[in-house]
Amino acid sequence: MTSTTAPTAAHTTTRPTGVLRHDLVTGWTVTPVAGPALGRVTDPVPATVPGSVHTDLLAAGVIADPYLDDNESAQKWIAHSDWRYETTFEWTAGGHDRHDLVLEGVDTVATVEVNGVVVVEPRNMHRSYRVDVGEHLHDGENRLVVTFASAVRYADAQSLALGYRPQVNHHPFNAIRKMACSFGWDWGIDTATSGLWKPVAIESWSTARLASVRPVVTVDVPDGARAGARGDGVVEVHVEIERAPSSTEALDVVARVGEAATTVTVPAGESCAVVRVEVPQAELWWPRGYGEQPLYDAVVSIRTEADRDEWAGRLGFRDVGLRMEPDAEGTSFDVVVNGRTIWVKGANWIPDDAFPHRVTRERYAARIAQAESANMNLLRVWGGGIYEADDFYELCDERGMLTWQDFLFACAAYAEEDPLRSEVEAEVRENVTRLAHHASLVLWNGSNENIWGWHDWGWPARLDGRTWGLGYYTDLIPAILGELDPHRPYTPSSPWSGSLDVHPNDVDHGSMHSWELWNRLDWPHYRDLVPRFMAEFGWQGPPTWSTLTRSISDHPLTPESPGMQVHQKAMTGNDKLTDGLVAHVPMPDDMDDWHWAMSWNQAVAIRTAITHLRSFGERCTGSVVWQLNDCWPVVSWAAVDGDGHAKPLLHALRQAYADRLVTVQPRSADGGHGTGSLAVVLHNDTDEAWGGELLLRRVRGVAAGAGDVLAEKTVAVDVGPRGVVQVEVPAEVVEAGDAATEVVVATLDGARDVWFHVEPRDATAGTLEATAERDGRDVVVRVTAHGLVRDVTLLVDKVVPSAEVDRALVTLLPGETAEFRVSGAGDAAPEAFCAPTVLRHVGQLVGGAA
Repeated sequence: MTSTTAPTAAHTTTRPTGVLRHDLVTGWTVTPVAGPALGRVTDPVPATVPGSVHTDLLAAGVIADPYLDDNESAQKWIAHSDWRYETTFEWTAGGHDRHDLVLEGVDTVATVEVNGVVVVEPRNMHRSYRVDVGEHLHDGENRLVVTFASAVRYADAQSLALGYRPQVNHHPFNAIRKMACSFGWDWGIDTATSGLWKPVAIESWSTARLASVRPVVTVDVPDGARAGARGDGVVEVHVEIERAPSSTEALDVVARVGEAATTVTVPAGESCAVVRVEVPQAELWWPRGYGEQPLYDAVVSIRTEADRDEWAGRLGFRDVGLRMEPDAEGTSFDVVVNGRTIWVKGANWIPDDAFPHRVTRERYAARIAQAESANMNLLRVWGGGIYEADDFYELCDERGMLTWQDFLFACAAYAEEDPLRSEVEAEVRENVTRLAHHASLVLWNGSNENIWGWHDWGWPARLDGRTWGLGYYTDLIPAILGELDPHRPYTPSSPWSGSLDVHPNDVDHGSMHSWELWNRLDWPHYRDLVPRFMAEFGWQGPPTWSTLTRSISDHPLTPESPGMQVHQKAMTGNDKLTDGLVAHVPMPDDMDDWHWAMSWNQAVAIRTAITHLRSFGERCTGSVVWQLNDCWPVVSWAAVDGDGHAKPLLHALRQAYADRLVTVQPRSADGGHGTGSLAVVLHNDTDEAWGGELLLRRVRGVAAGAGDVLAEKTVAVDVGPRGVVQVEVPAEVVEAGDAATEVVVATLDGARDVWFHVEPRDATAGTLEATAERDGRDVVVRVTAHGLVRDVTLLVDKVVPSAEVDRALVTLLPGETAEFRVSGAGDAAPEAFCAPTVLRHVGQLVGGAA
């Protein structure tokens, strides 16, 4: 079918489905209609859909970039104003029976008018809206108006209408179904923007359309399945059909998965069907590191005498589970795929932009690639953000990146009464239906920290008997999942002990969040506890230097200069950064040194935590660090900053999540995690056995005799597939004659770890000699150590912001040489990468020379 008119504010397409879609993408304007924007913005501003008020005002030159300096504060008037989006478009009925206005994402409180008639009043950013507007359209020019009320003022009003519920922000984000972190977070900018953040269209159709398609995939996994295994698969496709009033015919529903297909006839007057497609000996889908990710093309269509409608997706055959079983130590928390327990090497994911409509498929791909580069196998989509776009989950399916999806409740109590309850139910139903077919999705989670909050954050007294969300997490959501996605595991909250009768953050039961370290203790204390699964923990650090200096124009730039304070959202964040540093290196007075010191400390803190967790890899089955990414330039817990640049933390994660890990750990005489001795722990996260001669050495790092081996021991080791082996370090290797100058080095098959008896501030550092040269389009920097040099790192973005380096945090023993390959160096002089503010090591922070 083709359009019989030439639309001005619509892009008309005929999809393969036969539905005629007018994408309303041009001709939009936005105008203030109430609030402090009146007088600031006097004329209609050209607008983009998908988009937001902030980005439209930015594109028009009305405001400066919200991410720079203190523009956040200067632009608060935007969120406190009401705005009107409008466009006109040419349209004709074209012989179709139905004409639906489709709003894929409305942020958030809106009144929608077609030719002056109110057709729908959205109140939820996390769902779509579809309404028949045929009776309100006419041939020729039509007008669509969407008026947004201030989300800040609406949330304030709703917090009174629903009744007070505690939350952790300066806005009552829990009174509205909007991305919680759009009101700011301890790493996020407060924009509380408005806009049509997903596409808008008029869809015209006849007879019938596919209202929803929900493939439920199961597979008979053979015992002991490994990479390459196959199993008999079944896809039960649940189809809901919407019929036009004139539809009186039977409909054929055809479901095809790979080469297999089944047709079911839906009698006249009926609207539901289940189509069963059998796929014998389907290839199993595996997480990355465990096997391949075969995906089967799936197409579901309905056929009528005049037309058809179609859904397409890709399916993977795998079985997933969560094993939470009582044992001698408490309650396990094992993510299981195809019968195999997966040692989770993950990170928490937040929206990659404070304006999420700007996140493209390419940007998702770049972040997922960065997670892969750090050897991760899982991303947890956190409950204060959004249900991400289809692109995110499709890419995770393709790359074998497991996803854990929170429902969108975070750090707050939520009213369980209408109108919120109805919105929550609609939102959950829609997103479970949309996402459940993805092979990468292994766990649904009801909320972030909300059950913990009820226990420990003083909620019961403040609530005084009001509902707080528990009914969502233990009744409503599980019931919907039981109906729509019965084969995927669910937890009511994170952390979660497995029972309401056990404290949700118990170290011995289920998943745990660890924030005592960052908030109150130093990072060596990560070794004090061994949880069953660590679902959140983190340490702050600044963004990369290029991101920092691009977004903050303070002169002078200091840790406490005005712009820096705007871009530090954590309560007493700078104090915590300082308190967590000075036990290890002195507090720098130079900004370059401060930036390097805090970047290094963040990386080493998390490397310490993860290697500790992996050293107890049979009790603890996962690590999900807070956090992978940022939504704007900010001092935060992220490994990738708001400009998409890797911080040293990402390289630390690559080391700590290595498939084959050698780590030296303090162990007490009985093998526990106290002090008194050292052990080397070998964690083999591969399907191949790993063995050989483990070389244990005590080496002089500096001073006379630097590089001398003072004691040595070899131990034959055999680490089975996915195994963990602990080897005690003999006393003659552990016991240093001079703790300040000697280290313990453990090496197996090229992997190694170095144990330092004292903190860097109490040791003497060696020096470096460096050269750099071109190698094609790359620059190769060769660094040789004179004495022990700890955690050599190139901050390459200081030379070229988009440059990347292949490794970082490399400790060199006396006389050793390491190569660093820099890509994206452009025309920069190679020697620029050897400058002492670029080529960094820990010794520079304690008096060592570059």
